[in-house]
Amino acid sequence: MRLGHVASGATPTPVKTTTMFIKNKTLAASVLTLGLLAGCGKDYLSLQPRNAVTTETFYKTETDAIQATTAAYSQLSQYGMFNYSLWGIGDIMSDNSNTGGGGASDGIEFQQLDNYSIPTTNPLTSTHWQRAYLGVGQANQVLARVPAIEMSATLKTRCLGEAAFLRALYYFYLVRGFGDVPLVLTPAQTAAEVSNITRTPAAQVYTQIITDLQDAITKLPASYTGDDVGRATKWSATALLAKVYLTQGNMANAATQARAVISGSGKTMWANYADNFKVENENGQESLFEVQFKNGLSNYSQDGPGATINEFWGARFFGSPYVVSSGGYGFNVPEKEFVDGYEPGDLRKRATVWVPGDVYPAGQIQPASLPGDPFGFNVRKFFVGTVNVNNWDSPLNVPVLRLAEMYLILAEAVGPTAEGLEAINKVRRRAFGLPINTPSAKDLAITSAASFKDAVLRERRYELAFEMDRWYDLKRTGTLVSTMKAKGKTGVQEFNNLLPIPQTELNVNPNLTQNPGY
Repeated sequence: MRLGHVASGATPTPVKTTTMFIKNKTLAASVLTLGLLAGCGKDYLSLQPRNAVTTETFYKTETDAIQATTAAYSQLSQYGMFNYSLWGIGDIMSDNSNTGGGGASDGIEFQQLDNYSIPTTNPLTSTHWQRAYLGVGQANQVLARVPAIEMSATLKTRCLGEAAFLRALYYFYLVRGFGDVPLVLTPAQTAAEVSNITRTPAAQVYTQIITDLQDAITKLPASYTGDDVGRATKWSATALLAKVYLTQGNMANAATQARAVISGSGKTMWANYADNFKVENENGQESLFEVQFKNGLSNYSQDGPGATINEFWGARFFGSPYVVSSGGYGFNVPEKEFVDGYEPGDLRKRATVWVPGDVYPAGQIQPASLPGDPFGFNVRKFFVGTVNVNNWDSPLNVPVLRLAEMYLILAEAVGPTAEGLEAINKVRRRAFGLPINTPSAKDLAITSAASFKDAVLRERRYELAFEMDRWYDLKRTGTLVSTMKAKGKTGVQEFNNLLPIPQTELNVNPNLTQNPGY
């Protein structure tokens, strides 16, 4: 599935210091007011002129239903989600990486996250809230309006299942990031109806997420063909449900859902870990859900269909020619402790990070240091080289759920039992290039529950590195503050287990309250 968008152009700049101001202007002051209103569902429909249709004229045909459902995916590939904000939150706020970039004045929005000095106006956290609620609003439109459309019953059921999955996914990011958040399940009819909304207890939000995912599981197909590949499946919803239960600490249900995916999805792990991160393998044999990206528009946009990760994470202005299209900005730089922590022989290291002496496809050699990168490390996992000259337009998808994570969820959920040990050891065997189903010298044989949990979390760190997940693991296991203080991040406090509610939202809605500490 490839999403079409009207992409806005932007002037490229080597030093990323202006993004935080530009992006706040592109989104309205309160997305709870705009994104959840009944009349706003057409904004991201595939290459349609803005304001060409209204909700009164649009939700009429099967094509309308499919377009509206496709549009609900679109926020995932934007600035506030996987194309910018989430690697600041999931990676840079963790012990995996630091800001990097060009110095003290570069990437201030990332430095604020990195140093845990986060204002309520930080554009990464603010736009994350905004994008997620735009996605919720689009999913709500589908769930409210598609049932009345005369169309194929099979397609209608699928559209409703996709919308339920997407609403659950957006709320999963919102509740983990911000805690209590407004739970809105139907399109509002007036701005006043939304502008006075209050925060809903996190437990109630999780209950709705689980309800939506259980609903999606009953409605979604197991797989797709042709242009529909990449849409959410029954197994996408089951895998996300396993992760939701894990996050809640409901280990019995997490294990049940992970087992269901492992045994029923037909998915298998690639023998080679690096195969997960190749364009030719997108939506492949290990994938359960990915954010879809497509290149070819030759633009400098974080809101288009192309991924900016290849450019922003690339070695900063290095190589002749540059190793990536516009020179690379060198953000999201792996921490030395993280890189040094790979076990000898772990093949994930070469697939995940560039280290000094590595040779690029065009022959450039990774240097011993770069601006903002004193140890010469860069993320390799989403590197695709020069895609189109002078743009940020990578086609490489970002995985959200993979089968390997289901094995790790199962392992954490059941502990150091025979089942749990076999689950984590399958992941470890693949990491060392060994047959996945054959016992090996790299297998763990831990009997202590506490030691086994630590081993699983360590395995998650290296298996899922730079897939924008680490901060959430530290949060849910209660180890964020101690881990980051040990890394020298003395500014981190217990209240940093939640992000600040955006000041723009507080300004327009007096019924919203700020998280403690901000």
